[in-house]
Amino acid sequence: MSHGRANAAAFEEFVELFQRLRADSRVPGTVVLVEGVRDRRSLRRLGLDGPIVVFHRGRSISGTAAHLVGGQRRVIVLTDWDTEGGHFVQRLKEFLTADRVELDLEYRRRLARILRGELVHVEGLHGWARRLAEQRGGSLEQFLGPEGPD
Repeated sequence: MSHGRANAAAFEEFVELFQRLRADSRVPGTVVLVEGVRDRRSLRRLGLDGPIVVFHRGRSISGTAAHLVGGQRRVIVLTDWDTEGGHFVQRLKEFLTADRVELDLEYRRRLARILRGELVHVEGLHGWARRLAEQRGGSLEQFLGPEGPD
């Protein structure tokens, strides 16, 4: 498969996954967890309008976990695809497994597979997707659909 076709397939899979993530993030009791404010900004620019909690705000992992447990039933983890992001996930699992919170790592795993190492930081996701949309001859908004609630 040529690089262009591989990118086209990756982009199509990304669009489908991100549309599902948008819908899932709006389900009451669900929150998306990211490492920094630039990660949140990237997801917002991609049209994710559900609650997003930023980890790096001076809180410890145990403090973040305690904050998340307050009323949340599902935490969609979108940490970077680097060593630090992986360590964060492992430590978060330790704190949340005793609580009745679903730690959803599927989006993080699937995005890592789609990106194939091209990108390791969540903050670059908007730019990556925008470039691929432009290579396909359209805008990101055309491919992802309207922002906000359906």
